[in-house]
Amino acid sequence: MKSRAFILLLAFPLFAATIPAGTELEIRITDKIASESMHPHDPVHALLIAPVMLDGHVALPLMANITGEVKQAHGPTDAGPAQLELAFNRIGADNYQTPMAAMVTQVENARETVNDKGVITGIDASATYGGQLNRGISKLENNDRFAGLGAILQTAKQGLKIEDVNPNIDYDPGAELTLKLTAPLDWQGPAAGPESKLESFPNEAALADLVTREPFRTMAQSPPRASDMTNLMFIGTEDQLRAAFEKAGWSPASRLSAQSKLETARALIENRGYREGPMSILTLNGDPPVMAYQKGNNTFAARHHLRVFRRPETFDGKPVWVCSSTHDIGIVFSDRDHTFIHKIDSNIDKERAKVVNDLLGSGLVRSLALVDRPNIPHNATNATGDSLQTDGRMAVLLFR
Repeated sequence: MKSRAFILLLAFPLFAATIPAGTELEIRITDKIASESMHPHDPVHALLIAPVMLDGHVALPLMANITGEVKQAHGPTDAGPAQLELAFNRIGADNYQTPMAAMVTQVENARETVNDKGVITGIDASATYGGQLNRGISKLENNDRFAGLGAILQTAKQGLKIEDVNPNIDYDPGAELTLKLTAPLDWQGPAAGPESKLESFPNEAALADLVTREPFRTMAQSPPRASDMTNLMFIGTEDQLRAAFEKAGWSPASRLSAQSKLETARALIENRGYREGPMSILTLNGDPPVMAYQKGNNTFAARHHLRVFRRPETFDGKPVWVCSSTHDIGIVFSDRDHTFIHKIDSNIDKERAKVVNDLLGSGLVRSLALVDRPNIPHNATNATGDSLQTDGRMAVLLFR
């Protein structure tokens, strides 16, 4: 059995590189952005949340600083939806800064769209569930025969505290975007980020043996079906894990309850995010997760999410946890289960890398490895029928 470093993060750094136009950069904004209150030339700040690779080497380091500005911003009008355009023009690390030219190509887990010019366009509130609800109530209230029913529904809406849909483009600090370089970037700054402080993993042979002995499939409860695959292992105390996820911008999920289900319904009707949205219960060897975390934006339809299970073993004197992580990318109606379900991105290795990059960026990881699991299937399906595709490896993070 063998283990090796996580190649995307630990590859040898380049110290000078020309990064070609068209290269994508994943960033996390550190300011609040709002279409209705921002003006041209207002500054925008962000961090690079995935290292940029060039010819197998790290060219731009994790957590590099990126600066941009607003090109245009306006709220919704009678002529059309809200729009926001950002241009990013500077990148740096440590004391090094250099110009860049990049535009937005995607806003992660967002309800808005981005066109080929980098313009973010807001939603049409009238086309949302909330907009349809308002139209339906209004029609009833304006109909002599059904005015009473319309008044009852309006009272119920107020009693459930359902707000009207906000059609503005509002992103809180922590929202994540994908940029595309519109011109080559000459970089002569540092190419080593937080990974430069990592230490070698102690006793790699014992680690490989531990990883291959761990269960790799979770189970849905009702009906019982094999579901998500475990793809990460954490070695550290519960406090260390919680501190790392909090610093990386992940939110703990609420437990499934009548209240959380109601809040989920409100989020769907109001077409907004729900930072603490509940997750369906999955078990590992019959045990429920001890922790569940997610990272979303302004829609409940899309979110990164994961479940963390405590294992009976220890390693290097610390508790061992395994984790299943997937990326919800939409909500659909399941003919098989007769309910609405989240659809996931089938490439769960991409989500594994997302979690690793986020936690590495917290600065709280001591060691990192990617361990082979020879007997793990590379293709499977989860409890709702979505495809799971993986190379079978498990990323292992040892916390400081």
